[in-house]
Amino acid sequence: MRIPSTQLLFIGLFLLLAGMSPPAVLAQPVRFYVAPDGNDAWSGRIATPNADETDGPVATLVRARDVVRERRQSDQLPEGAIVTVAEGTYVFEVPLELTNEDAGTQAAPVVFQAEAGKPVRLLGGRVVRDWKPVEDANVLERIDPAAREHLVSADLKQLGISDFGSPAGGGVELFFGSRPMTVSRWPNEGFVKIVDVLGKTERISHGRKGCAEGIFSYDGDRPSRWVGEADAWVHGYWFWDWSDQRHKIKSIDTERRVIEVEPPYHGYGYLKGQWFYGFNLLSEIDQPGEWYVDRAQGTLYFWPPAPVAQSEAVVSVIPTLVTMKDVSHLTLRGFTLEGARGTAVTASGGTDNRIVGCTIRNVGGWAVTVSGGTRHAVIGCDMSQMGGGGISLSGGDRTTLTAAGHFAENNHIHHYARVKRVYQPGITLQGIGNRASHNLIHNAPHMGMGFGGNDHVIELNEIHSVCYESNDAGAIYTGRNWTMRGTVIRNNYMHDVNGFEGRGCVGVYLDDMFCGTEISGNLFYRVTRAAFIGGGRDCVVAKNLFVDCNPSLHIDARALGWAHGHTDEWIKEGREKGTLSGIRYHEPPYSERYPELVNILDEEPAAPRGNRVFANVSFGGTWDGVRSEARKYQAIESNLVDVDPLFATPERLGDGKFPRAVDFALQPDSPAWAVGFEALPLDAIGLYEDETRASWPVTHKVR
Repeated sequence: MRIPSTQLLFIGLFLLLAGMSPPAVLAQPVRFYVAPDGNDAWSGRIATPNADETDGPVATLVRARDVVRERRQSDQLPEGAIVTVAEGTYVFEVPLELTNEDAGTQAAPVVFQAEAGKPVRLLGGRVVRDWKPVEDANVLERIDPAAREHLVSADLKQLGISDFGSPAGGGVELFFGSRPMTVSRWPNEGFVKIVDVLGKTERISHGRKGCAEGIFSYDGDRPSRWVGEADAWVHGYWFWDWSDQRHKIKSIDTERRVIEVEPPYHGYGYLKGQWFYGFNLLSEIDQPGEWYVDRAQGTLYFWPPAPVAQSEAVVSVIPTLVTMKDVSHLTLRGFTLEGARGTAVTASGGTDNRIVGCTIRNVGGWAVTVSGGTRHAVIGCDMSQMGGGGISLSGGDRTTLTAAGHFAENNHIHHYARVKRVYQPGITLQGIGNRASHNLIHNAPHMGMGFGGNDHVIELNEIHSVCYESNDAGAIYTGRNWTMRGTVIRNNYMHDVNGFEGRGCVGVYLDDMFCGTEISGNLFYRVTRAAFIGGGRDCVVAKNLFVDCNPSLHIDARALGWAHGHTDEWIKEGREKGTLSGIRYHEPPYSERYPELVNILDEEPAAPRGNRVFANVSFGGTWDGVRSEARKYQAIESNLVDVDPLFATPERLGDGKFPRAVDFALQPDSPAWAVGFEALPLDAIGLYEDETRASWPVTHKVR
C-alpha cells in the first residue's frame, strides 16, 4: 500500500510534536520489475505493462541493473532497491556484471530476486530446436547400427555459435531435459586398463615404475573404430589414483594395439594397470544420451533419450552468468542459473553479499566462487551437475590472521566434478576464518570438502558417497603447511567413503604434515581411515564416534621417512630466513595464536609430536592404524574401543537403509560416557528447513 504524501506529512508532524522519530517502516526500498513481456525502454517501476503499454517492467536483468544504478547515482535509493524478476526464462547474451556502482549499503541493500514461488531461470546457453534426421551416408557408416535411426543433428553455427571450446574441458556441452548428456565415449561406463606402458623414459615414484611418455598398449580391438576420427581424446588416471588428465590422441596403431597421445604429457607419467576411457568420438554414439560436435562444421550429433520435441535441449555458450566485483550488500535470491561454460557466479572484493535459495546446475565450472572481500555468504542453495566444484570461499589475510568471515550454510551440493574430476570439492575454504555448516554433500568422484589456511570452522555437515573414482583422497582434505593451523572440524556426519574399487580412501585427511587441526565430535560410519594425521603435529582427535571404520584412526611419521624432502625445505627456510612458507612464525600474531610454532625447529621438527587422541568411541571395524614409528610421540588415552556403546535404536542400523545421523544416538547407560565421550548433536547435522532453502524436502541416496 502506498501512503499519500499528505498523510506522511501529517504522521511526521504528529510524531515531531510528540517528541518521537518517524518509524523506519514508512520508508521502503524502491522496487523495480523485470518480465519476459517487458521492454528495456520502460522504467521498470511497474510490475506489468500498463493499458497503453507506454510503461512497465524492463525485459532484461542488465537493463534492470542500469536503472538501479542510475537511481543510485542520483541518490534516489535511500532505503535500497528490490528488483523482482517475473516467471520465465531469461537467455543471457552476456554475463550480468555487477560492480561497485551497483552496491548497496547496510542500511540500504540491493536485492535481485525471483518472483516468489515462481520458476525464474537465467540461462547462459542457447535452446536447440531445429533438429534434423541424419542422412549423410559417411556419418551413418561410422555410427553403431543401433544408433542410426535415432541420430539427429543441428547446425550450431546457425545459432550464432562459432566457438566450441576444447574437449580438454570448458567447451560446449549439451543438456536435455535439464540433465547433462554424455559426450560420446567408450566404454559407456567406467574405464579400461592400460596393458603396458611403452615410453622410453623411466619414471619411478614411491616404488612404482612407469614411463614419462604417453604411449601405452590396450586390450581388444575397440579403438580400431577410432581411426579416422577428427578429434579423438582419452581421459585417464595415468599414474596416481588422484590425478587425471585429458589427452588428444596423436596416433593409434591397431596392429600393435598402441595409443600415443599428444603432449604435454601427464606430470607424473604413465603406469601399467591404470585406467582410461576414450571420448569425443563420433563412432561411439551407441546409446541414448550421447552426443558429439563436429567442430569444423559446427554440427551437433545426438541420440536423444526421448523425442526431441518432448524436452528442451540447451548448449552452453557464455563463460559465466553473474560477476560481482567490489560489490557490497547485494543479494541474489531464488533464481535457477544454468548453461554457462564456466562458473555460474563469481564474486571478488566487497562485503556482505548473499547468494540465497538459488538452484545452480548444468554449468561447466563451479557453482559459486568468492575471492577476497569479507562476510559473503551462500545460503540455502541447491547445486548439481557442475563440471567443477560447488562453492569456493577464499579471503582473509594470512600475514595478519585477519578473518574474512565468509560462510556457506544449508546448501545441497551433489553430482559435481563432471568434467574436472579431482580437486574440485563440493565446498572449499581458503584463507582465514571462513565457515561451512549444515551442508549436504554427496556423489562426487573425488573430494567432498577441502580447506587451506587458518581458523576455519567446518561443522554440522553430512558428506557421503564421495571419492568413488579415486584413492588416497579425503572426504575432507587438506595438506602440506606447518603454519596453516586453527581449523576446527566438528559435529559432522561422514559415511560411505571407501574409494575406487573399494581400495581405500580417507575421511578427514590431514595430508603431509598438516598441523594444529581439531577433529572432534564427528560421526564416521563405513569410512576407510576415518581420522588421518599424515605426519602432522599438534592435532586433536576427540569425542568422535567411529562405527564400522577400517581403521578409525591413522597417524604416521612420514616426515621421518619418505616425505622428509618437504620438511627439509621448511627447516632450511626457517633457519635461513626466519620464516615458514613466508610466514614469520615466531612473531605476533602467529607466536601468540599458535605458541606451538615458536620452537618447532628445536623440537624434532619432522616428528609427529603433540597430537592428542582421547574420549573417542570405536565400534566395529578396527580402531588403531597408528604406525609404530609414530606411536611414541602420541598421547592416546581414554578411548572406548570394541565395546558395544549401546545404541538407542540398534535395529535402525541393520534395516538395509542407510542410517540417519540420529540413528546413532547412545543409551543413557552407555559405557561411552565413562571415558569422557559427550552426546553428539545428531539431530542438528545436515540441512534444515527454513525460508532460505531452495527446495524442501530434500532426498538423497548412498551411491
